[in-house]
Amino acid sequence: MTESSASGITRRALLGAFAATAVTAAPTYANAAGFLRGGGDIRRIRMYSGRTGERIDMIYWVDGKYIKDAVKEINHFMRDWRTDQSTDIDLRTIDIMAAAHNLLDVNEPYMLLSGYRSPQTNAMLRRRSRGVAKNSLHMKGQAADLRLASRSVSQMAKAAMSCRAGGVGQYYRSNFVHMDCGDVRTWRG
Repeated sequence: MTESSASGITRRALLGAFAATAVTAAPTYANAAGFLRGGGDIRRIRMYSGRTGERIDMIYWVDGKYIKDAVKEINHFMRDWRTDQSTDIDLRTIDIMAAAHNLLDVNEPYMLLSGYRSPQTNAMLRRRSRGVAKNSLHMKGQAADLRLASRSVSQMAKAAMSCRAGGVGQYYRSNFVHMDCGDVRTWRG
């Protein structure tokens, strides 16, 4: 979705140029919560999906405001790929993901394993695995399962936990970290 202005520059091109020139320092673990409260003036999310082949590299928040079109694209990207259904992803979850990624100081995008899950998909996954919650926050658009090739589960979990903003599950055998905006808690799956 691009809109042309009178000058011929699209919103996406403008955001891309802005992203290319923005230089931000990665916050330390100690001030991660400050980043979530607005300590940073730019928030960016980078992900790809092995299931759909799609990629996203998006600045979605600038100077205290979410960019509506960017959030809309993130919602679509994080859809249930099995049913092609999407929902509004809780912005707190996106913020936790972005803050943790920034703390890890990597350019590699997250591999999104699971974002939104429809009730049908969640029920199917529950039948296949005992590790899937009946009332999963994935069904509310409040959770994501993520992987980075260049960082361990432990490193990713430590970064997410330092945000002190939601749940963090460590899945060593499956090599991913669950991040959500629910109650602050940790577990190993």
